[in-house]
Amino acid sequence: MKQETPNDLITVSEGRRLLGVSQAKMAYLIRDGSIRYFVNPLDKRVKLLSKAEVLALIPQRASKVA
Repeated sequence: MKQETPNDLITVSEGRRLLGVSQAKMAYLIRDGSIRYFVNPLDKRVKLLSKAEVLALIPQRASKVA
């Protein structure tokens, strides 16, 4: 079954900026499945993230910091 691609895709760098995490932490979040990624059809090396999924992690991160 093919995953439906969201319309709100952003780069991994933009996702890092929104979450305020390091490159290593973002790689971990992607690797452990906390954030799904989609391959850019124009450049297979580039991973794209759903902005909604990234923003959904912000309340979770805030509660872990507190």
